[in-house]
Amino acid sequence: MVDAVADSLRREILSGRYAPGQYLPPARELAERYDVTRTSLKHALMRLVESGLLEIRHGVGTLVLDYERQGGLDLLPMLVAANAPAWARSIFEVRAEVGALIAVRAARNATDAQRRRLAALAARLREATDADAAQLAECDWHRELARATGNRVYPLLMNVVLDTYLRQRHALRGPFLDPAAAADRLEPLAKAVEEGAAAEVVHARAAKYLEETGRMMIESMGGAR
Repeated sequence: MVDAVADSLRREILSGRYAPGQYLPPARELAERYDVTRTSLKHALMRLVESGLLEIRHGVGTLVLDYERQGGLDLLPMLVAANAPAWARSIFEVRAEVGALIAVRAARNATDAQRRRLAALAARLREATDADAAQLAECDWHRELARATGNRVYPLLMNVVLDTYLRQRHALRGPFLDPAAAADRLEPLAKAVEEGAAAEVVHARAAKYLEETGRMMIESMGGAR
C-alpha cells in the first residue's frame, strides 16, 4: 500500500499536477483519498522526501520541490516512464558524452581479464538470435566497459542510464533488429578498447557508435508511437 501511494503521488508531481512551490493537500485528506492510515501515508511521503520531490515543513505542510534542482538520478526512470520522448534526446546525449569518456578510461585501465570479457560479450552480441538478446548483450558490454575503467562511480552511473533505457527497450530496438549489423557497428569500438588504442582513437569511435545508435533508437521510438 505504501508503494502504491508513493507511486501515485510521484506520478502526480512529475506530471505537474502538483507544481514546485505548491503544498500537497492536508495529510488527512490524502489519507482519505488513498484509503490508508496516516502512518502509511507518512511512510509514502518520506520516500518522496528522500527522492528530492518533497519537503515536510512541520506545522506548515508538505512542499513540492523543484526536482530538476533538488532531485537525484533515481528519478530518471520515473521521468522517462512518464514521458519517454521528452527525455530521450537528453538521455542519449549523456550516454554519448559520458560513454566516450568511459571507453577511453577502459581502454587505458582494463585488465587482461576484463578485455577478454569484453571480447566475449561482443561475440555474444554477434551470435544473438533476436533483437532482445542483442540489446541485452550490448547492455552487458557497456556495464563491463564501465567496470573496466577502474573508477567505481562509472558503473553506478552506467547502471542508472541502462536501467532507464531497458524499461523502454521494446520501443528502442531499431539498432538491434539485425544482430549481425549491430555487432558490425560495435566492432571498431570494441577492438579499440580491447587493444588499448590511443585515447583519441577510442574517443572518436565511441562518439561515432553512441551517436549513431542513439539516433537509431530515437527514430525507432518515433515509429513505435
